[in-house]
Amino acid sequence: MRTATTVEAATDSADFVVEAEKLGLDVCFVAEAWGSDAPSALGFFAARTSRMQLGSGVIQVGTRTPVAVAQTAITLANLSDGRFVLGLGASGPQVIEGLHGVPFAHPLGRLRETVSIVRAAMTGEKIAFAGSHFQIPRPGSVPMRLSTRTEHPIPIYLAALSPATLRLTGAIADGWLGTSFVPEGAGSAYFAHLDAGLASAGRRRADLDICQGAEVAFAPDEDALREMVAGRKKELAFSLGGMGSASTNFYNQAYSRQGWADVAAEVRARWVAGDRSGATSLITDEMVLATTLIGTGEMVRKRLLVWQAAGVDTVRLYPAGSSLDERLATLGRAIELVRAL
Repeated sequence: MRTATTVEAATDSADFVVEAEKLGLDVCFVAEAWGSDAPSALGFFAARTSRMQLGSGVIQVGTRTPVAVAQTAITLANLSDGRFVLGLGASGPQVIEGLHGVPFAHPLGRLRETVSIVRAAMTGEKIAFAGSHFQIPRPGSVPMRLSTRTEHPIPIYLAALSPATLRLTGAIADGWLGTSFVPEGAGSAYFAHLDAGLASAGRRRADLDICQGAEVAFAPDEDALREMVAGRKKELAFSLGGMGSASTNFYNQAYSRQGWADVAAEVRARWVAGDRSGATSLITDEMVLATTLIGTGEMVRKRLLVWQAAGVDTVRLYPAGSSLDERLATLGRAIELVRAL
C-alpha cells in the first residue's frame, strides 16, 4: 500500500507537509470544506516539496466552473512537475447551498459532466459541450480553447459514498477517495458498486486507485485506548447527525449500509433534536474502532493488514496529536508499519 494524508491550510501545515515528505509519505491531499481553499495551499506546498504527489481532496463541484477547475489542475500540475492529482467531489447541500448559494440538485450529473469538460479542456482542443447541466459555449458564442497546456497526465479521483457516485467513480475515475470505511462490510457497501461501474466501462479493479482514509493513533495501554475511543465518539455523532441537510447525510447512509442503520438513524434524530450528549451516548466502541486505525501498535498493524486484504491501495492517514511533533511522530510510525506489511 502507498501512504497518504490530508491536511488543511493551517499555520503549521507547510512544516507538516515538508516533514511528511521526509518521512516517505507518497501523497498529500489538501481538504476544502468551509475553511481555506485547496488550490492556494497546494501551490505553496508544491514550492516546498519535490517528490510526493499533491492532490485536491477535494475541490467541490459547484464552487467553480468546470473550465476553471481544468485551469487550476493544469496550472498546479505544471508548477509541481507533474505531481498533482485532481480530487473532485459533490460535497453536500449544507455547503453548496448554505455557503455558496449554488443549487445542489443533480450532483451526480454535475460531477459526471464536470469530469468530461475538464478532460476535454486538457486536450488543448476547442471546448464544446452540450449537457444537461453545462453548455459550453453559450448559444450565440463561439468555442474557445485554453492557451495553457498540460505538460503531464493529471489523474482524476472522485470522492464517493453513495452507490450511484461509486458506480460513476468506477466508470470514469482514476481513483476513489473514500471514508467511513469498514473493510468487513465494504464488499456490499462500496466495492459492489465500484465494480459495477468498472465493468460498465470495460475496466478492472487494477485501473482504480482505492484510496481510503482514517484517523491513526497509537495507545500505550488499554486505559489510554478507552480514553481515545471515548474522545472520538462525539466527532462520529456529529458526522452521523450534524453533517449534510435534513434530507441528505452521506456519512449516515454509509454507516447504515455497513450494519448500523438503527443506531445511525437514532443518532441523527437525537442530534437534530438538540440532544448532543444523547446522540453521542449511542456511539459504540465498535463503531469507532471499525472505521479508524486506533489502537496499540500491534492492533494498528493487524488492522492495516485487513485493509490491505480488502483491496485498499493507498491508505490516507490522519495522524492524531496535539502538536506538530506529535502528529509527525504518529505519522512516521504509521508509515513504517505500512512499509513492513
